[in-house]
Formats: sequence, C-alpha cells, structure tokens
Amino acid sequence: GWFYLDGPNGRDLVAQWKERTGMLGLRFYTNERHPQSWFTDGTLDWLWPAAERAQVPVSLGAAMFLPTLGKIAERDPGLKLIVDHMGVPRASKGEAAYRFQPELLALAKYPNVAVKATGQAGYAEDEYPFRSLHPHLHRCFDAFRPERMFWGTDITRMPCSWRQCVTLFTEELPWLKGRDLDLVMGEALCNWIGWPLAAGARS
Repeated sequence: GWFYLDGPNGRDLVAQWKERTGMLGLRFYTNERHPQSWFTDGTLDWLWPAAERAQVPVSLGAAMFLPTLGKIAERDPGLKLIVDHMGVPRASKGEAAYRFQPELLALAKYPNVAVKATGQAGYAEDEYPFRSLHPHLHRCFDAFRPERMFWGTDITRMPCSWRQCVTLFTEELPWLKGRDLDLVMGEALCNWIGWPLAAGARS
C-alpha cells in the first residue's frame, strides 16, 4: 500500500500500517506529489526509521537515487528495502534501461536490500523470450541470490502475455531451476514481507 508522503500524519500511518487489513508493506514512486529530491535532500529522513521501528518493508522506484538507498540501508539496518523494476528508470528501453545496474548491484552487499524484477519484458527491444534481458537478470540473480530477487509483471504495460511473463523466468533462464526458481517466483517475496504461505504451498 501507500499514502501521500506530504500528508500531516505520516508517522502515525507507518506505525499503524500493519493493523490495516492486508497491509504488509509500503511502495512509493516519485511523481508530482513525491518529488525525486525528497528521497535525497532529507525530506523523508523520518520515514526510514519509522518503517524500521514498525517492521514495515518499503519498496521503491529508486532508479535515480540508488546510492542514497545504500546510505539508508546502512543507517537503518533493520529496515527491509526493495528496489522495484530492478532499478530501471520508467520509459527506458534496450541497453540504456540498465545503465544504473552497477549501482544496483552495489546494493547487494546490504542484507536488508532486495530487488524485484518487475516489468522486465517491457524494457526489451527484442521479442519473447527477450534474450537481451537474460544477462541483466543473471547478473542481478548472482548478486542478490534467490532469497532477495523477486519476480513481478506490471502486466498492463507488457508487450507479451501473462503466461510469457511467467515462462520468461520458469522456462527461458537455464540457470534458474529447482529451489532457486521457487524462491524467485514468489516464496522469497513472501518471506521478505512476512506473508505466511498456506500449508502445502512450499515445493
């Protein structure tokens, strides 16, 4: 879930967030209400320790401020962070979409930072199985390992079917198999945000 970060009662909302039905974390993107500068100029310095105290994971579209995210992770080591869209800026395509991957991979040294591979098909310039993406996915997997890399779709923006969004990971990446595949395709995210799996859901 999310709320407007310029509202008057943000600290109270974070403190009580998990009391809301179905709420296990927060997700924010920069937009007209949440300028990018807020994430780097100290405006949101209250948010990180508040989320850490409340044990609320925070997912961010952080492509433009990945080094700052590293500082937050180091300062608030009990705060679980997720870099959404694998650190790719919105509306990016091709190799240029992954220009910040070195900064993303540098965050893997922080055990409280994970990455979500949301919407990757939408950044490809080739067709399914989007072989241009495979090296980027592999590097991310090698850095964060399956416990901290999560599958995602952003399906309404994808140039392919839902099934292909799934099979890109389950059938087209020869290095992603077995237990690692189970983790990436959902179990690791459930573990990260504290979403209990139903009995028998684990492979």
